[in-house]
Amino acid sequence: MTELLLIAKAGKTDLVLLPRMANRHGLIAGATGTGKTVTLQTLAEKFSRVGVPVFMADVKGDLSGMAFAGGGNAKVEARVQELKLEDFAYAPCPVTFWDVFGSKGHPVRTTVAEMGPLLLARMLNLNEVQGGVLTAIFKIADDKGWLLLDLKDLRSMLQHASEHAAEYMAEYGNISAASVGAVQRALLQLEHEGGDQLFGEPALNLDDFMQTDANGHGMINILAADTLYNSPRVYGTLLLWLLSELFEKLPEVGDLDKPKLVFFFDEAHLLFNDAPDALLDKIEQVVRLIRSKGVGIYFVSQNPLDIPDVVLGQLGNRVQHALRAFTPRDQKAVKAAAETFRANPKLDVTATITELGVGEALVSLLDEQGRPLPVERALICPPGSRIGPASDAERNQVIRGSVLFGHYENALDRESAYEILKGRAEQSAAQAEESQGFDGGGVFGGQQSQNGRRPAGRQQQGVLETMARSAARTIGSELGRQVLRGVLGSLLGGKRRR
Repeated sequence: MTELLLIAKAGKTDLVLLPRMANRHGLIAGATGTGKTVTLQTLAEKFSRVGVPVFMADVKGDLSGMAFAGGGNAKVEARVQELKLEDFAYAPCPVTFWDVFGSKGHPVRTTVAEMGPLLLARMLNLNEVQGGVLTAIFKIADDKGWLLLDLKDLRSMLQHASEHAAEYMAEYGNISAASVGAVQRALLQLEHEGGDQLFGEPALNLDDFMQTDANGHGMINILAADTLYNSPRVYGTLLLWLLSELFEKLPEVGDLDKPKLVFFFDEAHLLFNDAPDALLDKIEQVVRLIRSKGVGIYFVSQNPLDIPDVVLGQLGNRVQHALRAFTPRDQKAVKAAAETFRANPKLDVTATITELGVGEALVSLLDEQGRPLPVERALICPPGSRIGPASDAERNQVIRGSVLFGHYENALDRESAYEILKGRAEQSAAQAEESQGFDGGGVFGGQQSQNGRRPAGRQQQGVLETMARSAARTIGSELGRQVLRGVLGSLLGGKRRR
């Protein structure tokens, strides 16, 4: 039996998370500065110790210190003494660093095709009509067998579809120049924010998340998100794509003794802000069904109201840090948070939420039958790894010591939609030049009939030349573009091409 995970202590009572209930998901909530990040670190460390891999995004840069042993922190030592943690020890965690921009970890990439039109439309903030055009672009690329790997492929396909809109209308619907232009402008904004570095190859292999070290400890995968967080739609959509890929990739396993992976979604409100109903339905579907695939999802947010009710109702393990009640919305959040706990007759939950100190929380975990235990006011156990960021030199040492170093760092650019369309343009241009050369220096170059007119053959050649020039202009104007595919494309039945 996998050991119990001691999360907090309420007086002499140990509050433990049962590993077999960890895939019932959870919530870590509380105002800024109340201790959410340390709670997240403690949970991740506990999972790792029992062999469960973890994924988390580090939006503040504070979690990188987990790769090193703690020590020298007076607050941690005081908490250890207060809770009487006799078996507490400082120790590092096995960590793999990731970074979309490739500077603070191994590059994280996916292809446009794998992203899919639904999530990509959200990343680009497209309206319903523009998103429909994007879906049509993906379908055209799929039908033609043209790979959409990076953004230049998408731009090529957008321009190609716009130039041939009349040909595609009957089968794929109207592809208006205005909608294509809107998508192109959104792509420019995405590139300006650095989001274009997300798309390309080699694409992330999710098996690399689900590893253990030589001691059997689960790998803690930390995504550097301090820069990525400045592009909130890109951040939220990327993490949602990772969840959807896990949902598609992993087989059904039911309830295991411990999860295959625990996924922490920090700043969870970014996932739900302004999300259309269709996307919210898919998020709810993923959260509800991914439990049977051995994945636990833990949302981290300042306010429980940031999580839709259909999702919040599925989060069985709760750690609620202090909330402030300065405004009517704050008071509503306090009341809502209090009502989600199983009542404890010895505790006034509504009043307690506003009184909690740093590192103190209301905790309710699931019992052996999956039922929430009565809420308790408790002190969170400190982590044994370092609290706070690692230095750049320390981070680089971990990155270069990883077995993955050198694989994701070497970008690939195989033949895809851009290269295909470029090749067609070059071929058409060559044909046009050949016809011009044949006209000027060939048999008919300068030849005229006695009445000053060119032979009939030249008139036919002129028609061919005009057609070739038109084709060259059409295809040539398509170069340097590429198509987008949405993050939940796999859940919508999108085809994959590798």
